[in-house]
Amino acid sequence: MSGQLSHELEVNVPASEAWELYGKLGLAKLLVEEGSIVEKIEVIEGDGGIGTILKKTYAPGSHGFTVQKEKFTKLDNEKHMKELEVIEGGYLDSGFTLFCVRFEIVEKDNDSCIIKSTIEYNVKEEAVATSYANTDLVAKISEVAKNYLIKNKATENAA
Repeated sequence: MSGQLSHELEVNVPASEAWELYGKLGLAKLLVEEGSIVEKIEVIEGDGGIGTILKKTYAPGSHGFTVQKEKFTKLDNEKHMKELEVIEGGYLDSGFTLFCVRFEIVEKDNDSCIIKSTIEYNVKEEAVATSYANTDLVAKISEVAKNYLIKNKATENAA
C-alpha cells in the first residue's frame, strides 16, 4: 500500500529566512538543541547537500523507534525544496519499504511563508494494520522551526 500525507504551517517570516534554516543542516542542529524530538544527529556523509546522510537518534518517547538513517535525495534552492529518504532503521524497521519526506518553504507574501511537509510512503500489506503513517513528527518539527524563526525575528527587531 502506498500513500501521501501533507502538513502545512504558516510562519510570519520571509520565505528566505525559513529556507536559511531548512536549506542545509540548520534544522538538524536546531532539533538537537531543542531536544524534545531528536537527541543526537551524526553526519555520516556530506555537508547538507544532495547525498548527505544523517543518523538520527530520537529522544525517548518522542517516536515509536530510536534510530534511523536518512539521505538527502533532492535539494532545490530556487524552489526552496528539500527531500530526504529513510535508508536504514526507523520507519523501514516498522514495515515501510519507502518513507520519503519533502520540505517546501512556500512564499505567501514578503513577510510570511508556509512550511509544507509532505510524506510519501509504501508499506507492506501485512504491516498496514500496525503502521503509523501520520504527520505528527513533521508537525512537531515545523512547530520547533516556527518558534525558533519567530524568536530570532523578535531578537533581530529588538537589536
